[in-house]
Amino acid sequence: MTSNYRELTHEIMGNLAPLHKGLPQVMKGFGDMGKAAMADGALDAKTKELIALAVGVAARCDGCIGFHTKALVKLGASTAEVNEALGVAIYMGGGPSAMYAANAVAAFNEFSTAAEKPAP
Repeated sequence: MTSNYRELTHEIMGNLAPLHKGLPQVMKGFGDMGKAAMADGALDAKTKELIALAVGVAARCDGCIGFHTKALVKLGASTAEVNEALGVAIYMGGGPSAMYAANAVAAFNEFSTAAEKPAP
């Protein structure tokens, strides 16, 4: 279990740099797809991030949990909104999703606390 999502997301960002260098077209395409998928439309950005968090939990992706909880804090998501999205993830993913939902709560709390004070 990852206990520091701020460190995890920072480490992943560094680990992605070689992929961007070695696979520039692929990574640009992935980035463009992400921008298109997360752009406001019938659903706003916060709703899309809640969906992304639920999918990340169901897929058991700690990096996804880190990046999407960080984005949700920046978008002003409430604990209740995050919890409801996690409820859907648990419903769709069963017991393993419940374990990752607990991690997502920890990540959301970590980024919420960090938003109140500067990063080290």
